[in-house]
Formats: sequence, C-alpha cells, structure tokens
Amino acid sequence: MTQLDTRSVHAGRDDLSALGVHVPPIDLSTTYPLPSVDTGGAAYDTLTQGRAPEGGSLVYQRLWNPTVARFEDALAELEHSDGAVAFGSGMAALTACLLAAVAAGSPHMVAVRPLYGGTDHLLSTGLLGTTVTYARPAEVRSAIQPDTGLVIVETPANPTVDLVDIAAIAAAAGDVPVLVDNTFATPVLQQPARHGASLVLHSATKYLGGHGDVMGGVVAGGVEWVARLRQIRAVTGGLLHPMAAYELHRGLQTLPVRVRAQQATAIKVADWLSAQPSVERVYYPGLADPQGLIGRQQSGPGAVLAFTVAGGYEAASRVAGRLKLITHAVSLGGVDTLIQHPAALTHRLVSTEAKPSDALLRLSLGLEDPEDLTTDLATALS
Repeated sequence: MTQLDTRSVHAGRDDLSALGVHVPPIDLSTTYPLPSVDTGGAAYDTLTQGRAPEGGSLVYQRLWNPTVARFEDALAELEHSDGAVAFGSGMAALTACLLAAVAAGSPHMVAVRPLYGGTDHLLSTGLLGTTVTYARPAEVRSAIQPDTGLVIVETPANPTVDLVDIAAIAAAAGDVPVLVDNTFATPVLQQPARHGASLVLHSATKYLGGHGDVMGGVVAGGVEWVARLRQIRAVTGGLLHPMAAYELHRGLQTLPVRVRAQQATAIKVADWLSAQPSVERVYYPGLADPQGLIGRQQSGPGAVLAFTVAGGYEAASRVAGRLKLITHAVSLGGVDTLIQHPAALTHRLVSTEAKPSDALLRLSLGLEDPEDLTTDLATALS
C-alpha cells in the first residue's frame, strides 16, 4: 500500500488520465437529463435509498454529485473506511449521524466530554429527539443503555486537547457504534477506524480545507452506515456544494505537509508558553501524555494547544485583544494562527459544569515562523 503522503495527492484521481485531464472536473449541474421515465424513476429509487448510482441518470444534485463523490472517495481512503458522506458543514454531518440513530430506534447517546461546544449543545438540547448521558472514559460501559445508538468521542478534544483511548472506548461500547470526531488530528496523525471506531467525523472546514475559505463536513464509515447517511442527506438536502467539494479535495493534496509543519510550530510554541511566568498551564499532548497514546494511537501531538493565564477572564481577554500577528477568531486548522476564548465563544452554550475555564485561550498554530508568533505572544502577555 502506498504511503499516506502519496495517497493524499492521488486519492480520488485515479481516472484522470483516462479522462484526458490533469485536474478533477467540477460538475455544477443541478439536474440531469433522463433517458426515459422508467430509467429516471429507477435511478431516483436507487439514489434516495442511499445507494450509489448504477448507470443511467443522476437525476438531481441533491441526490448525487460526481465532484462530491470524488472528495468522499479520497477521504475514505485516507481514513481506511469503506466510504464517506459529505455535508454542508460539520454540524450537518453530526446531525445526520444522530438522525440515523434515532430513526433506527436508538435515541440515547453516550458522550465523552470535553467536546466541541456545538456538539455538546446539540446533544444537551435534545432538539433531534435524542437523550444523552455524559461520561468520563472509564464510565462509558456503565452509561450504555438498551437504546443507546452512539458513543461520541472527540480526540484530541476541544478545547483542552485531551486524548481519549479509542480502542478502550470501542471495547467498553461493545456492539454500540463509536463515533470519533477526528477534526483536530486529521487522518495524517490518526485513523480512528483502525482502533475500532465505526464512524469518523470531520469538520472539513478546518484542516481538510486548510485555508479558512470553505465550509463542509464529512463522515467516514462502513458500507451500511454510508448508505444510511446518504439516504438522510438525500431527503434532508444537506449535500456539500460541488465547488466546496472540489476545494476540499484539493486541500487533501497538501494536508500532510501542512499538518506536520503546523505541528512542529505548535511544539515550539507550547515549550515557550510553558516557560512564561504569566501562563499558569499549557494543555498540549506534546508536553504530557500519561496514557502513552502519542505513537500508539496518534502519530504526533497535533497543532492545537490551549493555555490559561494568571488573572482569569480579564487577563485572557486582554491577551486576545493585544495580539497583532495572531488573529483573534474562532475556527482552526488554517494556514494562519488563530486564538479564541472558548468559554465566551465556541463553548458559550455548554452547561456550567463542562464549560472551560474563563482564563483559558485556545491557539491553532498556522504556518508562520514560530519566533514571530512567540514575539507576538510575549507582547500580549507582558
């Protein structure tokens, strides 16, 4: 099998030479000609049931799009999964997974905190007909009920980059499917399916796109799950736009280079922050990995870290406001470094007991020179 760097460049592009092109084509058609009423109806049935097209017409973009399918095939290959289903955002992708569980008669979820604030909030509201039990990793087995549809884990977790042992969670979950949010690690550093995850979720807006200019979500999984998610996407209209799919597919080509370079910067910045008197604690797997998951589950510590500053909310707010090179903004995974205050923003709607510290800032490292970043941070922290 070819190495990940090679597959990142070539995945989803195997047929280009036969097509006589060097760059994947973009299909923007919203509708497709129907050879006949009968063949059109048969194709419609196939697509709305979540199955791949079997020749004939693609009928309508909401049901299937070739450009989106290329990105899905490429991501599934990188994640070592049977297939993938792409949506308009990461939250749309998560919503489809929850709806699939509810439709199967399993509305109860077990969620391991910390999680992305949007995920945590959606589960807490029960908006989709779900119920949730929040649990620590060691409590997953006892939290499972007869109607549990998913065990939901994020590792590294947002915002404190906690690592969770996926294989241990899968063993505790038994027959209950495990969904792992792999947004922070990306398939460059971690492939959850290899450790027992049934579903691998990405906010593709982050590292997969990598430039802060495209939004999307994608779920990789087995054949049965892919069919169920495609069916939900077809009937709810959550398809990723083909232009976004093209940009995300293109982003995969440079994903390994970007992630490793950003990780190298994060290691240096984490070390530097650890030595600053006004920084109380740095959260980064490269500094502490008590479970020994780096190297066993995740090949590196990643490019996101968090830190708390002395002085609480007021001090954290001042630091974020004083930065000049680093951008104060939500999101992560782009080529430029971003900082944000999770408790006030991405985790604002999370319940009090799970909300991050008011003194905590999350930093997503980009591709700038590390010395320029630490100089900016030094000025803000002084």
